[in-house]
Amino acid sequence: MSQTTDRPQRADDDASSTAPPETETVLAVEDLRKTYGDGEDAVTAVDGVSLDVGRGEVVGVLGPNGAGKTTTIKSILGLVVPSSGSVEISGVDADTDPRGVYRHVGAMLEGARNTYWRLTVRENLSYFAALGGNNPDAARERQERLLDQFGLAEKADETVNDLSRGQKQKVSLAATLARGTDVVFLDEPTLGLDVEASLELRRELRRLVEEDDITVVLSSHDMDVVEDVCDRVVILSDGRVIADDAVEELVGVFETQAYRVVVDGQLPGDLRSRLVADYHLENVEVLADRTRFDVTLGDDDGLHAVLGVLDDAGYDLLDVGGLEPDLEDVFLDITGRAGGGDGQ
Repeated sequence: MSQTTDRPQRADDDASSTAPPETETVLAVEDLRKTYGDGEDAVTAVDGVSLDVGRGEVVGVLGPNGAGKTTTIKSILGLVVPSSGSVEISGVDADTDPRGVYRHVGAMLEGARNTYWRLTVRENLSYFAALGGNNPDAARERQERLLDQFGLAEKADETVNDLSRGQKQKVSLAATLARGTDVVFLDEPTLGLDVEASLELRRELRRLVEEDDITVVLSSHDMDVVEDVCDRVVILSDGRVIADDAVEELVGVFETQAYRVVVDGQLPGDLRSRLVADYHLENVEVLADRTRFDVTLGDDDGLHAVLGVLDDAGYDLLDVGGLEPDLEDVFLDITGRAGGGDGQ
């Protein structure tokens, strides 16, 4: 389970907020497929992925290693030529007008040098804004705003190479946003950052999305990042979409009764084996004078049954508390049932 953090507040965290109206679809992916090789040696990395993303929506793309996330994102961006299927961004078909699509898309890719480290922060933002053909005056105004929003104003005239890891990540994100595109793809945007820098970047990203109404497709192995920033989650396995729903709905699917129980003393091997077999105890930890474990049950009666077994065996209950599933629990459960893949 994830520990509680000072998370950025989403609009839907406010109990008084109402459901948002239907929004314009800015990213439409239909039956996207990518196969490498031919015949018996063919490997299918993306197997019929379809999804729609609305304006101002933040969608997380998750999946185990080899699930097809990278190939899917690169196929949408035009960095990989798909075998079949269609991609449309802001009403422009990626196959017939790739240059037109490029004007609407920005990307920050993990493992790629997303900025020029020998240029200053300001020079990077100016360069990437110019690539989008932006009006110079409008671009300068946006750049100054991004410098302020990411806390980079005082570093604007320093070369990127001289900045810290967290500051470099901020420059990469700011440079991606400098073009003012409709859709932004972010691959592991908080990778390598410490907790404080990651939280700050998440807050700024969420605020920018809500203020500028941009659309973000985010891929990350950090479940806290996805849970904090995203409105919706798409989970891939074996190159296929196996789940697509709001973060709250996916977590809610697994809201069975889960408890953390502490009893006095150490459980003998036979009793412990019985409880594990009958009630699926997890995370059993034997301390000096007590035993702690987690148990997930269908209802409160199941908890009473576990406690009854322990009471009959002469063990006193020291503590019991409810546990809530987080997105990582959901992800592991869904992908565990669906099976992993070999796609990239």
